[in-house]
Amino acid sequence: MLPPHKVTHRRQDAKSESVSTSIESESLSQDASRLSDRIAAGLREQILSGRLKPGSRIGQEALAAEFKVSRLPVRDALGRLESEGLIMLRPNSGAWVAKLDLRECIELYQIRERLEPLALSASVEHMPDSYINDLADIVETMANSRETEDFLRLDREFHLASYRYSGMARLNELVECYWNCTQHYRRAYTNLQPYDNHWIIHAEHRLMIDAFRRRDKEGAQHLLYEHIRRTRFELARHGYLFEDQPRAQNARKRRRPSNDSGASK
Repeated sequence: MLPPHKVTHRRQDAKSESVSTSIESESLSQDASRLSDRIAAGLREQILSGRLKPGSRIGQEALAAEFKVSRLPVRDALGRLESEGLIMLRPNSGAWVAKLDLRECIELYQIRERLEPLALSASVEHMPDSYINDLADIVETMANSRETEDFLRLDREFHLASYRYSGMARLNELVECYWNCTQHYRRAYTNLQPYDNHWIIHAEHRLMIDAFRRRDKEGAQHLLYEHIRRTRFELARHGYLFEDQPRAQNARKRRRPSNDSGASK
């Protein structure tokens, strides 16, 4: 039988080993989380910028090799992007960039017409004056931009930022998910439109800023509802944007120039 002081020492040693193992485990977990963050951020940027097209397959082995990691943080990153609506994970098939048909896209826009005015209405009355000034700056920078990617980035930034003070985090996450799902089709449609056709978008944004300053949540709601609804109608008129790329390109060549009002929401 061990003397009491040696038993105590063994217990202390075992406790120290347990604490050390726990710290090492937590450190490894944090490292894996950081790796997943980096992979998810890289893929997210490639998808939202259009470098990865809808329907593109994402190879897990290639990603692991590119980021010099195991497949575990890759799988974690893909799971996050699936929850954001950017990719689809299919059993025995792998990961694919999310793709919509026209019917699905129209459905998402109809949902957005209801959800986003709700988020905006709740946010308007809580926006600081300085924050509204920042949103107004985004609107004017957007109006002066002639690059499609700058326009899309600022448009997204303006709308998602305008919901920030809603106090409804789950709703805002859902709204951002729907924005992610439709990003590619906003870009495709925006690329069809002459710059001068964007005037109506900028006018509506300025009217929203005016409603924010007046704390007119009903007015802001109505403006946003019509803003999204008009874009839904425009997308429905250009169904070939949802077809396979070669067919969509041929349709664009056959299309006559028009004076359509721009849309990109």
